[in-house]
Amino acid sequence: MPEFNFPHPSLSDCTGELHPKAREGIELFNTGKYWKAHEALESAWREESGEIRHLYRAILQVGVAYLHVQQHNYRGAIKLHKRCQKWLTPFPEYCCGINLGQLRKDFETVIIEVKRLGPEGLLEFNLALLKPILWDSTGEINPA
Repeated sequence: MPEFNFPHPSLSDCTGELHPKAREGIELFNTGKYWKAHEALESAWREESGEIRHLYRAILQVGVAYLHVQQHNYRGAIKLHKRCQKWLTPFPEYCCGINLGQLRKDFETVIIEVKRLGPEGLLEFNLALLKPILWDSTGEINPA
């Protein structure tokens, strides 16, 4: 049964260490292995009990949206973008070393381009727009 809880993260939720599977998932995401990233992040999401689990869910869904873009699935990319906003938006700009502000900007750039191209033009999508997650694996809140 799907869970429909919305995150209510606090600063303390963003100061701990990422689950090992979440770390693996981010590394896979950053090499463009979005489905494998999904699998690792889903494991972390299922094993985690704190609010950070919603961040794992959001990142895995960004990755699935990117996979849809790679596969020229317009509807899937748009659907995932809308769905993951409720989990991605409540988190601060930086969380556990992840630059979420940049991830949100990058994801918006992708979706704007997907919408501009439309379902028929997605074959022309510039895959270089699928950016890696900027992440300081030491877990600094704001590595700047």
